[in-house]
Amino acid sequence: MQNKSNYNKNLRPLARKLRNSSTIGEALLWNDLKGKKMLEHTFNRQFPMLVGNKKIIVDFICRKLKLIIEVDGYSHTFKIDEDESRDTILKKENYTVLRFLEKDVKQDIENVIREIEITIKNLEETQDQSP
Repeated sequence: MQNKSNYNKNLRPLARKLRNSSTIGEALLWNDLKGKKMLEHTFNRQFPMLVGNKKIIVDFICRKLKLIIEVDGYSHTFKIDEDESRDTILKKENYTVLRFLEKDVKQDIENVIREIEITIKNLEETQDQSP
């Protein structure tokens, strides 16, 4: 049986390498997510997962809410189909996926934060209503 958060320890070295080479957008957003700054929720960055048979490293995850946040830089312009496929796999496992363009994180982080907070509040309400 797979663990609740789909953690994949085999990808840990690659995840560590990605953490050490974060983009500017990832670093800016991490400042607002780390240390339970985001509505008292814990986030992990560059989190290695095995979902189905797909190995994935997500930029940020709140495991309690099953919320994944991705910051898409220029390279994602060429990976739209791959990103959509990943999102579909994650959504089948009941993850909520938010994607932001890196330029939006760098130029308009207030609205990015606002969208994350709205999503968190909606997820909290959904959890409160479940049996």
